[in-house]
Amino acid sequence: MNKFLFAILFTVLSAAAMAQGPGQPRQSLLKSSIPADSLSYLNPKDYIIGGITVTGTKYLDKDVLITISKLTKGDKINLPGEANASVIKNLYQQGLFDDVQLNVTSINMDTIYLEIAVHELPRLSKLHITGIRKGEIDDVQKKLSDKTNKIVNQNLLSTTAAIIKRHFNEKGFLNTTVDIKQRKDPGDANSIILDVAVNKHEKVMINEVTFEGNKVFSDKKLRKYLKKTRSRKWYNLFGSKKFKQDKYDDDKQNLIDQMQDKGYRDAAILSDTVYKHDDQTVNVHIKLHEGPKYYFGNIKWSGNAKYPAEALTRILRIKKGDIFSEDQLNKRLSGPTPNSDDVSSLYLNDGYLTYQGDPVQTKIYNDTVDLDIRVYEGPQYTINRVILKGNDVTNDKVVMREIRTKPGQKFNKDLLIRSTREISQLGNFDEQKTEPKPTNINPADGTVDIIFNVVEKPSDQIELSGGFGGGQLVGTLGLTFNNFSIRNIFNLKAYKPLPKGDGEKLSLRGQSSGRTYQNYSFTFSEPWLGGKKPIYFAVSAYTQLSSTGQYYATTNPLYNKLRINGVGVTLGKRLNWPDNYFQLNYSLNVDHYNLDNYTGYLFQNGTSYNIKLTQELSRNSLDVPIFPTQGSNMKLTLQGTPPYSLFNNINYAIATPEEIYHFVEYYKVKFDAQWFTRIAGKFVLMSQVRFGWLGEYNSNVPQSPFERFKLGGDGMQSYQFLQGSDIIGLRGYQNFSVIPETAPLGTTADNNVGSPIYTKYTLELRHPVIASESATIFLLAFAEGGNVWDHFSDYNPFDIRRSVGIGARVFLPIFGLLGLDYGYGFDKIPGIPDANKGQFSFSISQSLSGGFN
Repeated sequence: MNKFLFAILFTVLSAAAMAQGPGQPRQSLLKSSIPADSLSYLNPKDYIIGGITVTGTKYLDKDVLITISKLTKGDKINLPGEANASVIKNLYQQGLFDDVQLNVTSINMDTIYLEIAVHELPRLSKLHITGIRKGEIDDVQKKLSDKTNKIVNQNLLSTTAAIIKRHFNEKGFLNTTVDIKQRKDPGDANSIILDVAVNKHEKVMINEVTFEGNKVFSDKKLRKYLKKTRSRKWYNLFGSKKFKQDKYDDDKQNLIDQMQDKGYRDAAILSDTVYKHDDQTVNVHIKLHEGPKYYFGNIKWSGNAKYPAEALTRILRIKKGDIFSEDQLNKRLSGPTPNSDDVSSLYLNDGYLTYQGDPVQTKIYNDTVDLDIRVYEGPQYTINRVILKGNDVTNDKVVMREIRTKPGQKFNKDLLIRSTREISQLGNFDEQKTEPKPTNINPADGTVDIIFNVVEKPSDQIELSGGFGGGQLVGTLGLTFNNFSIRNIFNLKAYKPLPKGDGEKLSLRGQSSGRTYQNYSFTFSEPWLGGKKPIYFAVSAYTQLSSTGQYYATTNPLYNKLRINGVGVTLGKRLNWPDNYFQLNYSLNVDHYNLDNYTGYLFQNGTSYNIKLTQELSRNSLDVPIFPTQGSNMKLTLQGTPPYSLFNNINYAIATPEEIYHFVEYYKVKFDAQWFTRIAGKFVLMSQVRFGWLGEYNSNVPQSPFERFKLGGDGMQSYQFLQGSDIIGLRGYQNFSVIPETAPLGTTADNNVGSPIYTKYTLELRHPVIASESATIFLLAFAEGGNVWDHFSDYNPFDIRRSVGIGARVFLPIFGLLGLDYGYGFDKIPGIPDANKGQFSFSISQSLSGGFN
C-alpha cells in the first residue's frame, strides 16, 4: 500500500513541478536498489549531500550546472520535497535543455548521492541561406558567424531573422522577408541546420519628406539638410532617393546640427515617422521644435596665463551679438580649422600639448548666452625622442630627415602635420596609415616622445604597353624604382631584387617598333645629395631613332631619319623663403638632333644642337600626392639658350636652314598652377591654369624648331616621346589637333610642328571611390579649354577651344596612376573636321604629386 501511495504522490508532485506547459522537463528520483520506504513523500527526511554528478552534457561545463542547481556537497537537503523540484526548475530556466532529471544514485544512512541527468537542446551547425547573391550571402554570414554552435531556440530564430532584415533595411530593402526552417544535421544527431530563405523584394524609395512645427526654417531649407534622404524628384540629382535607415539617422542628426548652427540651440526632433505610401515607396514625416534664436553674450576667459584674454578673443573671432553656434565655438576653440587659426593651435604650436578649452554657459537670459571659457594650459612640453616604426624597407635616415619635429624642440602641432605630409610625399608609405602619436607624456619634466607609425607600400612601378603611333605598333617597357639605393649597387646581399631603402629614384624606359622607331632613356635622382642637406641631384640621358623607308635607298623620297641624343644634369635646393614649401632647381641639358629628310620641324636636313639652361621655381603644398584635397602646386620655368646670333657672324637673311638651326637659340617661359579645394563631403575641386611662351632674342632669327607646344589629346608623349616638343593634353580633341587659326592650309595633327604660345584652363571635380594601401580610385568630371597661337600679337587668353567630359583614375603602386577619360569638344578645328567629335583618352603615370596634365 505504501509503495502504491508513494507512486501516486510522486506522479502528482512531478506534474506540479512541470506545470509551466508542454515540453517541460520531468522530475524523478531513481531508487535502483534503494527500498521504497526510505524515500517517502509522506515522511520526508533530511539528508547530507555526499556527492553530485552530472550526465548527458556535451557542450556545457558540469561544475557550472552544479552551481546553477544550488546543490552543494555537505549541505542538508530534505527529500522528497520542494528541493528536488527547485533543482529542476533552476536548470530548466536556463533555456539549454529539453529534459532535466534529478536522480538518487545511492543512500548511505543519512548521506545521499545525487545525479543531475540532462538532455541538451540541439545546436546550430550550419546556416544555409538562399534567395540572394553570393556576395550578399557572404556579408550576411559574417554578421551571423557568432550563431554557430548556439542553442536553437525561439530567441535564436528571431535574432537571426532580425539581423538579416536589419542588414537589408539599411540598404533600402524595407520589405525584406525571412523564412527559416529547421532540419536535422545528418552528421550530428544533436545538431540543426537552418534553411534561411531571404526575399529582399524591391528597394523602397522615398515618396515625400514633410515637416511639422517649423516656422523659421522652410520645408525647402530643411530638405537640403537631409543630404541622403531626398524625395523622389527629377531635380534631386545628388543624394539618395532610396530610404536607408543608417543614412536617415545621420541626416536627422545633421538636420539638428544645422538648425543649432543657425542659433537655434534648443532645436530638437520631437518625433519622426516613416510610413508606407505604397508597395515601393514610403513617406517621412518629422515633427520639430525650433525654439528661439540665440546670440552670444559676454565672453569671459579664466585660467589663461600664457596669453591675455584680448589675444584669445581676437583669435576666437566671436563677438557679442553674433549668432550662437556651438559648432563654430568648438572649432575655434579646439580646431581643426583650415588655416590652423584656432585657439588650440595657438597653444599646441607653442608646446602646450595638454591644452583644453571648456566653454561653460554661465547665464542664459532672453535670447543671449554668456560664456566663461575655462582654459587649462598645463606645462610646456619639449620633445624628448622621435621614434619611427613600420619602415621595414626604407632606411631610418630617409624618413627622419623629412620629420620637422626634432628632439629638444618644443612640441608643435603644425610641424607634426607637416612631417606627416613630407613622409607621404616620399611615396613609399600608405598616406592613410601614416600616424604621428605623442606618447610618454611626462608632466613632471615637461617632455614627450613622438612616435611615427608608418606602413610600407609597393613604390616601384612598371609600364608595359603597346599602341599605335605613326601608323605602326609601338611597344613600351618602363621600370621605375622609387626607393633605390645606389650605394649598395655592388652589395649583392642588398638585392631584393634590387638594392632599396635610400629614397633615390632610378627610371629606365624603352620604346620600339623594330628598326623604324627606337627610344631609350635613363634617369637617376637623389633628393639629398651627400645625405646631409636637401640638395636635389638628377642626371638623365636618352637616345632616339625614328625612320621610314629603306635604309639603303637614300635616294628614296619616302625615306627619312631622325636621331636624337641627349644628356642632362639638375641641381636643386629647398628654400625657406618666402616659405619652406619652395624649391629652386637648375638644369643643364644638351640635345643633339640629326635630321635626314625628316619632316615635322621647320627644317628637314642637318645637325642641330639645343644647349639649354633651365631655372625652375616651384611651390608644392599639397597634402597628399595621389588624391590631394587641399593645397596648391605652382611652377615657374625660365629656360634659354646662349644668344648665338650676337657672336656667330651669320647673316640670317641669306643663311640656309642648316646654318640657322645648327645651334638653336630661344628663351622660354612656362607657368603652371593647380589649386585643390574640398567643397562638400568628399568632393574636391581642382582648378588649373597653364601658360607657355617660346620667344626669340633677335627678331631676325627664325623661331626655334624645337621646344614648341603641341595641344590636344591625352597629353602623353606616345610616339612623339622626347622629340623636342611640349605635349599638352586637351581632352575632347585629337592628339596635337589644336592648331592656330592662322595655321597654313593643309596643317593636320600629323604634320603639326607645334606653336610658340599656348594657354590652358581646367576645372575638375573629383570624388574618391577607394582609398587604400593597395589601390586608390577616384571619379572626375571636367571642363577645360585651351588654344595655341603663332604670334603674340594674336594672343587672346579668352579665345579658347572648350571641352567637357568625365573620367576615372586608378592608382596601383606597381603601375602608377592610370587614367581613362571621355571628352567632347565644342569648337571645330579648321581643316580637321573630326578633331572635336568626342574622344576617349588614356593616360599613364600622370598627375602624381599633383603633376600637370
